[in-house]
Amino acid sequence: MNQDYQEFIINIKRKTGIDLSLYKETQMKRRLISLYEKKGYRSFGDFYSGISRDRELLNEFLDRMTINVSEFYRNAKRWEVLEKQILPGVLKQNRNLKIWSAACSTGEEPYTIAMILSKFMPLSKIKVSATDIDENALARARMGVYPERSLNEVPEPMQQKFFSREGSFYNISEDIKKTVLFKKQNLLADEFGGPYDLIVCRNVLIYFTEEAKDSLYHKFSGALKKDGIFFVGSTEQIFNPGRYHLESAETFFYRKL
Repeated sequence: MNQDYQEFIINIKRKTGIDLSLYKETQMKRRLISLYEKKGYRSFGDFYSGISRDRELLNEFLDRMTINVSEFYRNAKRWEVLEKQILPGVLKQNRNLKIWSAACSTGEEPYTIAMILSKFMPLSKIKVSATDIDENALARARMGVYPERSLNEVPEPMQQKFFSREGSFYNISEDIKKTVLFKKQNLLADEFGGPYDLIVCRNVLIYFTEEAKDSLYHKFSGALKKDGIFFVGSTEQIFNPGRYHLESAETFFYRKL
């Protein structure tokens, strides 16, 4: 059985870029065995043969083993503020935007940024850098296949334009995929680069200590251009933005001084 699972790990990594060995083996095996038994398979080898033939089964497998839960247009009202109140001002200063989605998980956030920007410019002009520490989340992001629940907040015109349905899953369009460059990054240890016109880092900083948060706010501020915008999550208001050379532009949006 163990040999069977080890071969499955190698095959899945070759096929999808996802490395199952990075997960705790006991829990992951239990989760996957319950899926393949439900589908009528008797071993990981048989299950992999099924996955190779059946795209819907591959998508179901990916959904089962993904721990990250994210969605497009998460907290939709905030994205509306970005589109209607923030971006027009940023674009007035510079049409060639440098944008970073930090801790991007499985890609919903940077793809949302690209979809919103497509209202202002051709997709060929949009470039979004997206980073995360989790290699498997990045592999999922590059594939661009999402369960229906991830699209709950996507406006209907965007869904029609940029997604194609495949069974109970949705593929994001190749045109949108091309606008985002994904790479691995450790926020605490790695350089940030820049300077950026817009940095989006939402619903991640809540997991850090106050000390780590303080250090990250300094790093994010240092990576912004003057008048650049830092967009944070709905539980991550910065109560002393001046300490980081930032000022409030709108709720959850901060401008570099």
